[in-house]
Amino acid sequence: MRRFLRQLATDCRGATIVEFAMVTPALLLILMGLFDMSHNMYTAQMLNGAIQQAARNSTIEGAGGREAALDAIVTRSVKAVSPNATVRFTRTAYRDFTSVGRPEDWSDVDNDGSCNNGEPFEDANGNGAWDRDPGSSGFGGARDAVLYTVTIDYPRLFPIARLIPGQSEQMQMQSSTVLRNQPFGLSEAPAPVTGNCT
Repeated sequence: MRRFLRQLATDCRGATIVEFAMVTPALLLILMGLFDMSHNMYTAQMLNGAIQQAARNSTIEGAGGREAALDAIVTRSVKAVSPNATVRFTRTAYRDFTSVGRPEDWSDVDNDGSCNNGEPFEDANGNGAWDRDPGSSGFGGARDAVLYTVTIDYPRLFPIARLIPGQSEQMQMQSSTVLRNQPFGLSEAPAPVTGNCT
């Protein structure tokens, strides 16, 4: 019996399968994480390329009537990589590049950081009210700067969310670009006027 126990203590047969069983879960988790990250990066590149092409096509004269066709090109590009993705589009037109994402200018007379108490402001979009974002929805007119944003939601390709706490089963990605419309006519944007904050 002692001889058998000594032989058993020095016997290494089968050790490899035990080591493999211990290492395999961690290896699979790392591989799935790498594949998931690669898929997300590839999806982002496809989205960026498609939105740049669609935005360039949006800046030419007559693009306003082709909104559905331009959006369909981006949707096809995204769905080629993530077939179950949902795609949302927004276009916001501004008078110029410096207005994108900035509130209308106002004089903060009382230094409270808010446009109120009759403080004067520049009404860039001509709607009679101070706006935190003076852009208008759509393609805009000639020479307008247009912010084109696409947001996609898609399920992860690999089940990372079940294996790593804090991960979501859905991914959300957003891409934006700003281009100026070609000068195919006179600008339709109203000339800025002044008003008073309420």
